[in-house]
Amino acid sequence: MKNINQIGLTWISFFSYAFTGALIVVTGMIMGNIANYFHLSISKMSNTFTFLNAGILIAILMNAWLMEIISLKIQIMFGFILTMIATIGMLYTHNILFFSINLFILGLVSGITMSIGTFIITYLYSGTERGSKLLITDSFFSMSGMIFPMITVYLLEKKILWYWIYIVIGSIYALIMIFSLNLKFPKLIKKNKENQENIEKWGLNIFLLSISALLYILGQLGFISWIPQYTTKIININIQNTATLVSHFWMSYMIGMWFFSIVIKFFNLNHVFIVLTGLSTILMYYFIHNTNYLILKYIIISLGFFSSAIYTIIITLASLETQKPSPKIINIILLFGTIGTLLTFIVTSPIVQKYGLYTTLISTNIFYAIVFLISILIYLNNIFFVKKILL
Repeated sequence: MKNINQIGLTWISFFSYAFTGALIVVTGMIMGNIANYFHLSISKMSNTFTFLNAGILIAILMNAWLMEIISLKIQIMFGFILTMIATIGMLYTHNILFFSINLFILGLVSGITMSIGTFIITYLYSGTERGSKLLITDSFFSMSGMIFPMITVYLLEKKILWYWIYIVIGSIYALIMIFSLNLKFPKLIKKNKENQENIEKWGLNIFLLSISALLYILGQLGFISWIPQYTTKIININIQNTATLVSHFWMSYMIGMWFFSIVIKFFNLNHVFIVLTGLSTILMYYFIHNTNYLILKYIIISLGFFSSAIYTIIITLASLETQKPSPKIINIILLFGTIGTLLTFIVTSPIVQKYGLYTTLISTNIFYAIVFLISILIYLNNIFFVKKILL
């Protein structure tokens, strides 16, 4: 019975990341349709999606203490009600303000559910098994990125209005609720004062890794969010092929996660971090400077594959900065990654408006390049630290 409960909770964690992934990934696919629906420019419409990212960020911050007060099952039930309200609201709203509120609600639900999913994995598993399960959990985000662009294109081709995609996404949360009905959830135990006082000092690498997480997510989501607009308007690729590019990125991203979860066990993580960030920066550069669809497809598949392990490596390197793995350090990296998500359209929309889509993609490439430089700084800092100890 315990094993069945554990399997059920694990699948809730998987679906929590799939739900968040679907919400974030479809943004670039339907942004133009929503802008036309509300008679807004693309740049103004993209700013509206900041409400989704803000909801995710606030929820992650809030749920650190909320899980100690409200049981996880009640949170999921309440999240399902909010998801229904928001998706039904999408059907009947013709006002951009109400649309923004609905996005914010979905962001809150997404952030809370994702934090619950992460807590469940860290509670149920330990050691290398925890890391493996976290990689699989994160791969469900990529799986949504692979599947939902194709679903979106299918709905749009059938002349079905954009808001129905949110109803399809809501079905993922319905699965989460159904799974949770007969499961026993873990309880978060409040830490006593002795544990709170026993805090290890964090070095420079934690700061560098946090910045890396922020810039990597900002670069990745900025790039993939504007690819549909860039390829259709600048390169004149049709919407079906554009959806295929986005889908291929997330498919190879998911495969890359599974591949590198095995490979990184046999190599120095700092070396892998440098190689993957360097390759990803180069691949993104060549994508931006090519117009041939076939070449673009191969480049974006390679980019998804080689960039897939970067975020997980950042989290892993951060967890190795203390003698014992610290949940607080992992939360710090997740927080900075979520801030990167929040800043996606806040940073890129003004660039689109003033300088255009090409310059926007160049800026995301620069973010990747900075992460590459930071990976070298972290490596050099580690060498200096080891030498200092030996002396």
